[in-house]
Amino acid sequence: MSRSVRIGVQLQPQHAPKYGLVRDAVRRAEDAGVDIVFNWDHFYPLYGDPEGAHFECWTMLAAVAEQTERVQLGALVTGGGYRNPDLLADMARTVDQISDGRLILGIGAGWFEKDYDQYGYEFGTAGSRLELLKEYLARITDRLAKLNPQPVRDIPILIGGGGEKKTLRLVAQYADIWHTFADLEVLKRKSGILADHCTAVGTDVATIEKSVDWPGADKAADFVAQGATLFTVGTGGPDYDLTGVKEAIAWRDQFNPESVEGIA
Repeated sequence: MSRSVRIGVQLQPQHAPKYGLVRDAVRRAEDAGVDIVFNWDHFYPLYGDPEGAHFECWTMLAAVAEQTERVQLGALVTGGGYRNPDLLADMARTVDQISDGRLILGIGAGWFEKDYDQYGYEFGTAGSRLELLKEYLARITDRLAKLNPQPVRDIPILIGGGGEKKTLRLVAQYADIWHTFADLEVLKRKSGILADHCTAVGTDVATIEKSVDWPGADKAADFVAQGATLFTVGTGGPDYDLTGVKEAIAWRDQFNPESVEGIA
């Protein structure tokens, strides 16, 4: 399955003392030509002042959906245990409707213990969080099928993580996009493991898009050769510097036969 390369930006909702700075960054990113605007689902900054300014993920996504016209949008990624899964499906359907069918539902098992402790969620273990994600993915897909009105489109599900036995199995079962932080050699090896899981559950591995962090223009083609076609550049507040994003977009426009605006 041939795919064009896409570029995302993760506008990390931290260290912005007012939401207007985020809104401006969204505008600049769409104007620059990104394909996807992501945020993340945390309650505290991940770097810099640990008690610094921070905004909530899904209310921000609703605002991004209303503000933008072309880009897709989503969380990279939603904390799987932070919300009732039926409610999360309803939230996703609503944001998809607001955006006229541009939402990507990104989700993972969660890992940042401070989020759990400060907001009253049970942190558990990596294994228990993955079991919860497995349960929640089944409930999310079931609820999405029941909602009235329905989403504008079948909402693509992005699963973030690289666990070989459990996470990649869930990717094979549920995901349209797999996001990994793997380097080139690990990506190659885990892609083979994902293919085996896909065979086991009857999924065509070619239908799952591979997503990685932007490795730089000098390395991106090597990642494409291993199947990655979605690259995301992260940037945080208060400045939301898009220099790296623009570099990635320029590379995309040289690499692709033509620029695309949707999932291939």
